[in-house]
Amino acid sequence: MALSDYILTFGQYMLQQHGERVHKIALDAGLTCPNRDGVKGIGGCTFCNNASFSPNGRTPPSLSEQIKSGKHSIGKGTKARRFLAYFQAYTNTYADVAALAALYEEALSEPDMAGLSIGTRPDCVPDAVLDLLVAYQRRGLVVWLELGLQSAFDETLKRVNRGHGLKEYEKTVIAARERGIPVCTHLIIGLPGETERHYHASLDTVLALGTDGLKIHPLHVVKNTVLAAEWRRGEYQPLEIIDYIRIAADLIERTPSHIVYHRVTGTASKDILLAPSWCSQKWNILNGIEFELRRRGHRQGEFAEPSLEQEKIPYAA
Repeated sequence: MALSDYILTFGQYMLQQHGERVHKIALDAGLTCPNRDGVKGIGGCTFCNNASFSPNGRTPPSLSEQIKSGKHSIGKGTKARRFLAYFQAYTNTYADVAALAALYEEALSEPDMAGLSIGTRPDCVPDAVLDLLVAYQRRGLVVWLELGLQSAFDETLKRVNRGHGLKEYEKTVIAARERGIPVCTHLIIGLPGETERHYHASLDTVLALGTDGLKIHPLHVVKNTVLAAEWRRGEYQPLEIIDYIRIAADLIERTPSHIVYHRVTGTASKDILLAPSWCSQKWNILNGIEFELRRRGHRQGEFAEPSLEQEKIPYAA
């Protein structure tokens, strides 16, 4: 058995839609964030690592080089021949729309690119950007808008210096889905001050507003962050792996079966990870979630709200 036997994974969904594997290639377009450049704040979220950030601007490899490297890495473990340009680092709608179009077009010009997945903040997605994404869909390209909500609680978002609240997410997710753009919502499990009540309530809020995909992952403490200082002072205690696996399984059971899980964990490299140590062990977590669902005899949607258990992805993939 595999995790995809229990949840609708992104890989499984793309295989169903296209008849072949389609993998994301993570890209850094050299963009920044309004919570870093002074528009909304300096330094970013309390859990965000600043090691790679330079006031003079970082210089990532060209998109072409990153795509070539990504294809090589993916090719070691899969025979995927089609890819999505996943603009992952920082806020990938935070620029003039013409500049964004130039970046997206550059990535799409590479061979075997099936479309785009755009990671961003919910307060940085103006109508002009949504209209640009619709134009790519009309060309027959795959488009996903990935919104980093993290928590549905404004108190939590303020505590981690997120720089936006739930209302910005609500406005953007509704505007995107009204245009037919599928949305993947990011949620973090283990944020300071939150308990299982918060995780379930955040999921309920996201499901009620409507989403097409989810990413969940544990909060990890990395070097050069405000969270690291809080952890050293004993003000923050990360989750244990057994608790994260149980919580993830609980949330998966309550997620309607048609919603695509793009990710159910997240890791940090050992050179910057401080705690918890298990966040460097991706496969231990994935195998643990699969084992827990198998032990329960349950799969995604087992305890989903009946009114939400219906197909909501009419979008061309």
